[in-house]
Amino acid sequence: MSEINSLQLIRDRRLVADEWEVVQSDGVSSAPTDAAAGLSLLPLSIWLERRSELLAEKAAAGIRIGVWLAPTDEPSLLAKDLAMLDLIAVHFPKFADGRGYSTASLLRLRYGYTGELRAFGDVGRDQLFYLARVGFDSFLISEGRDAAAALCSFDDFSEVYQSATDQSLPLFRRRAA
Repeated sequence: MSEINSLQLIRDRRLVADEWEVVQSDGVSSAPTDAAAGLSLLPLSIWLERRSELLAEKAAAGIRIGVWLAPTDEPSLLAKDLAMLDLIAVHFPKFADGRGYSTASLLRLRYGYTGELRAFGDVGRDQLFYLARVGFDSFLISEGRDAAAALCSFDDFSEVYQSATDQSLPLFRRRAA
């Protein structure tokens, strides 16, 4: 992994090195496809196929398990497994595809996921504030974009009107209290 790519991850509003390698749906990765060999972020399809085997490895060897969801993947398929996952990532194939926002909101609010939730793919500065509002807490910034400059996007707005995962009450309710 190159140093440039390793500094494109924002977690807890800080730039950090990314330990995870994304395995593609066809099993292709720059990392081994065996999750025990490293921190592999597996597509939902591979997780569903190898769930029992991977959970046995996690129990025996203490491996960490991450799963990523495509825009067309149903988050309810992970509902019973959320406590066993160290990371869930949601892929944004293009900037204008907003389905990942709904996926994050469902994972946090409906299914109660409390672990790391990552946005990756075509992710840039303009999205970070809104991605954080629906529950993402880590963001893999697209290559060619300045991740350090993107950090200030979390402070773009001093107040929000509507409720979301980061603020359960809308502004009018907070003012009335």
